[in-house]
Amino acid sequence: MVALAGLLADEAKADATTNPLAVKPPMYPAKAKRLIFLFMSGGPSHVDTFDPKPRLETDNGKPLPFEMPKLVRTKTDNILQSPFKFRKHGQAGIEVSDLFPRVATCIDDICVIRSMVADNINHNGACLQMNTGEQAFSRPSLGSWLLYGLGSENQDLPGFVVISPSQPAQGAPLWSSSFLPAAYQGTLVADLKNPIANLKNAQFSTQQQREQLDVLKQLNELHRQTRQEDSQLSARIESFELAFRMQREAPEAFNVNGESEATKKLYGLNDKTTEIFGSQCLMARRLIERGVRCVQVYHTQTSKRSSCQLWDQHGGLKTELPANCAATDAPIAGLLKDLKSRGLLKDTLVLWGGEFGRTPTAENADGREHHPFGFTMWLAGAGIKGGMVHGATDEFGWHAVEDKVHVHDLHATMLHLMGIDHEKLTYRYAGRDYRLTDVHGNVVKAILA
Repeated sequence: MVALAGLLADEAKADATTNPLAVKPPMYPAKAKRLIFLFMSGGPSHVDTFDPKPRLETDNGKPLPFEMPKLVRTKTDNILQSPFKFRKHGQAGIEVSDLFPRVATCIDDICVIRSMVADNINHNGACLQMNTGEQAFSRPSLGSWLLYGLGSENQDLPGFVVISPSQPAQGAPLWSSSFLPAAYQGTLVADLKNPIANLKNAQFSTQQQREQLDVLKQLNELHRQTRQEDSQLSARIESFELAFRMQREAPEAFNVNGESEATKKLYGLNDKTTEIFGSQCLMARRLIERGVRCVQVYHTQTSKRSSCQLWDQHGGLKTELPANCAATDAPIAGLLKDLKSRGLLKDTLVLWGGEFGRTPTAENADGREHHPFGFTMWLAGAGIKGGMVHGATDEFGWHAVEDKVHVHDLHATMLHLMGIDHEKLTYRYAGRDYRLTDVHGNVVKAILA
């Protein structure tokens, strides 16, 4: 038995070497097997969505009664009350803005974190930190770390898929593998009607392609043997094989048209307002259902406009924020309900949020500035206590004052739920061991089921 264990270990190690996406066991029993990250690019206003502040209504138009932080981009004016009403929902009576009536019906499955803090007040740095853990330098993305640590359950599809019709702030570095092997980078889907370009070969049959690839692989292996290990070369060689396998499975996996009319309606595909983001969310469900490890869904386009920072309401708060919420509300609620009905929510982690929140004070007459000092994100699904609020901002919604959750803490918690100790998932590069949380991060145990 000892000899057999040794042989199996060698075989597993060899498989991991030749196939970087081979499934790897978690460090301990995991609550979550996969992740869907719904990223509201631009920074949604917490005080208008999930963090009600009656004090803003009471003191509307007055200056803040305390000094603002020195770190501000643009000087904002006096307090601006939310134009939107909040109502209690669910068994716990959690208050949610009328902008999200459909999501509010799922609140008993959601943990709302109202005490998020980040370190960067600009889109590029804040987006980098939320997606990679680092504000300024190239670092592997969250999805890349998950693939590196766990591999992918479906070898015929990319293990990490990014669905973004328009480019978010910073673009590709948000799903880059950076110094991790290139096989772990995200696969971008921008064209929802033709998700994977050049997937079919009109000139050669499957058998002819297989013969070509076998010859090409032999040549590439001879080329690789004369050089030191190059992850980009290895990833390119593997990409040919993956592309060949994808011809069989990808067309069906990405095709939302095969869903029932009831499912399409659930996600809002029958409405121009919700069709785009609904298609993104339904595509995400189809992918994780087929074993894709991580799907990032960026909200960067509506039926009326596209933007790398769609939720960046420096102005037009009363019109653009409702438009964004209307475009995403039904699809998000549809995704949560669909996952739950299929038994997928119990081992799928869903995360909603942006790179930061917005100021409780006014920018001009109808806008809010960037705000990393206290904002809201929420989680649902695998291992999360639903129907609860964690942490709080002050009565104005400016500072996180209770049970602060830093971006590093959020990442540590997400890795924990996936069965990974964030301090032990490391990669040696340039003489030191790197990790997603760098030298920071604590698991937020209070939100764990």
